[in-house]
This record gives sequence, structure tokens and C-alpha cells, in this order.
Amino acid sequence: LSAFTEGEPGEGHEPFEPPRFWDALGQTFKATSQEATKLSLAFSRPPLPSAEDCQKLSEDVQNAILAVATVYYSLPKGQGTTLRKIVRDAITEVVEGMIQLTETILNTPLQSLCQEQLISTGGVWEACEQASSVPRDNQAAVVSALAACLAVVKDALEEMEHALVEGQDPYSDIMEDDELGFRGNRDTYWSEADRKLLGPCMGLMKASKACLKKVLGVVKAYGKADSSEQIAQLDDLADIANEISPSVDELALSMYPPMNQLAVRLNAAKLASVLKKVLEITKISHVCPPSEEGWVQFLTGAVNHNMDKIKNFTQGEL
Repeated sequence: LSAFTEGEPGEGHEPFEPPRFWDALGQTFKATSQEATKLSLAFSRPPLPSAEDCQKLSEDVQNAILAVATVYYSLPKGQGTTLRKIVRDAITEVVEGMIQLTETILNTPLQSLCQEQLISTGGVWEACEQASSVPRDNQAAVVSALAACLAVVKDALEEMEHALVEGQDPYSDIMEDDELGFRGNRDTYWSEADRKLLGPCMGLMKASKACLKKVLGVVKAYGKADSSEQIAQLDDLADIANEISPSVDELALSMYPPMNQLAVRLNAAKLASVLKKVLEITKISHVCPPSEEGWVQFLTGAVNHNMDKIKNFTQGEL
């Protein structure tokens, strides 16, 4: 498995034909799903398969997995790194599902089809089904990656908004007076200075959500994967956009009391830098016609405005 996930697909000598590739990949997933069924049925009730049958089952499973990997390695790098990663991750799920099924069979006494074996077999079926519906080009792959980032950022923003609505004590929903007795501890409250700083920090988090939403929109509307330049631009966008959600998470974590304002400033600066990079890359790529430049400029201004406020509020921390 490690050799597969760490390996790189080679550039084939023959021209890449997408319909042929996707058809071949779909067939290998179907075959893998069938092998999982055969393996599970063979060990669903006594008697145990003969040594010869076990050998044959084992070889068939191995060949099915190798066939999946072989087809994957015919996907050229030039089709897009985001696409390759999504396909690779989907295949890894299939391989790991088959490993889990095999381990379940080996570790379960042969009496009847146990619940764990049913779940593991279903896991392989589901992984094969999901892998068959992965994005078919880099534009669709980047749309999928950006949508996943947006969902994470939305969750982080909602969580922080909920904490602020809770009032002076952001831990009120997880701390009981009687049991923990922490409610009188100032470390669980925001000071007046902290609260001033929270405003522009929330502004940066909201700008992150808006940025991802807008970029997702233009990639859907204008993104193309017809040329190597377009594919590379989409990959650049996905790579930098992937840095938004961990940066939002780091900022959010540092915003909880007891707040270290310098840490908040540093995390905010990192997020602002990532957002500006996303906006710069969007502006110079094919997904941003002149009609879309207005929001890029507006969001760049919003990031700078909130970052300037954060710097002003934390000037004494330097």
C-alpha cells in the first residue's frame, strides 16, 4: 500500500485517451468489488476453503488490486495533480477496505457470517462505488477540492460564532459549575481587549469563507482543463486554497481564552497572507475574466482592512 500511495504515475508513450482510461478504471473497481464478494462468501460458513482454494482466492484479490493500481499509473501527471490525488485517495480507500476485510476474515472464527465481516465487505463495495464516481478531469477535481475546503471553513466559522453568542463564557456549553468549578476562572473569559480583537479576526474568517465561495463559483463557471496551462493554473489554485482551512483553524484555536494576543496576530497574518495569495492566483488565471475582478479587489481590501485593525489592537504586544 505504501509503495502505491507514494509512487508517481508514469508518462505513457501512447497519447492519453480519457474515455478509455475511465472505462478501464471502472472495470477494475467492478472486478475488485466482485472479488471481495467471492472472498467473503467463501469464508461465510463452514467448511473452510481448501488450501488450493485459499491460494486461488488470494491471487484473484491481489490481481484485482494490482489491476486497479496499473490503470492508475496510466494517468499522466499532465492531467492535473489535483485529479491524480483524488483518484489516488479513492483507490487507497478501496485497497484499505480490502485489507480490512482480509484481516476481519483472518481474525474471526469460522462459524457464520459475522457482523464485522458484513460491514467490511460492504465497506469495499462502497469504496468501489465511490471510486467509480470520482471527478473525470482537473476542473471537476478542483471544484470538489474547493467545496471540501469551504465546508470545513464554514464549520469553523459557525463554531466560533456560536462561542461568541454564548456571551462572556465560551466554554459554558461544555463546563458544568458543580462538576468542574471552572466558571469562576478568568482564563475561561475574554477580556475587553480580547473582545475588540475578536471583531477583525471574525472578519478574516468571514473573508475566508467568502473567498472560497467566490473562487469555487468562478472555477465552476469558467474553469477549463483543455490545455496544460489551464490544468496547471487550477492546480495552483487548489494547492493554495488547501492552506486556508488549516490557517482558519489555527486562528480560531488561538482566539479562545486565555488569549495570547501575539499568537492571534501571527496566526491572523498567516491567514491573511494565504488569502491574498489565493486572490492573486485567481486574478491572473483563466477563471477570472474582467467581469469578476471587482470581488477579487473587494476581498483583498477586506483582508487588508481586518489585518490592519488586528495590527493596531496588538501593537503593544510586539
